[in-house]
Amino acid sequence: MIVAVFRNRLAPGAQDEYGPMAKQMSELVRSIPGYVSHKLFVADDGERATIVEFESEAALHEWKVHPEHLQAKKLGFTKFFSAFKYQICDVTHARAWESKTTAK
Repeated sequence: MIVAVFRNRLAPGAQDEYGPMAKQMSELVRSIPGYVSHKLFVADDGERATIVEFESEAALHEWKVHPEHLQAKKLGFTKFFSAFKYQICDVTHARAWESKTTAK
């Protein structure tokens, strides 16, 4: 499992144009073989973090070089983001747990 963490801040006034493109990229990444999941979090200070899971480095690479994603990344760097950082992580151990009880 590979986890990619993308952190960014939107440039002032970018949200209206960025939103539709981000939605399109969200739909597109789901079509990549080996894609597992992604979720966006927004901090109180405006920083945004997207966590994306892929089954393998090969799947991540397919996303990295996808032509539409390459165009979106260029717009991100030149137009939408005032700051951007990413980290690619190999998962060496994972555990998940979910309560089976329901509140009444």
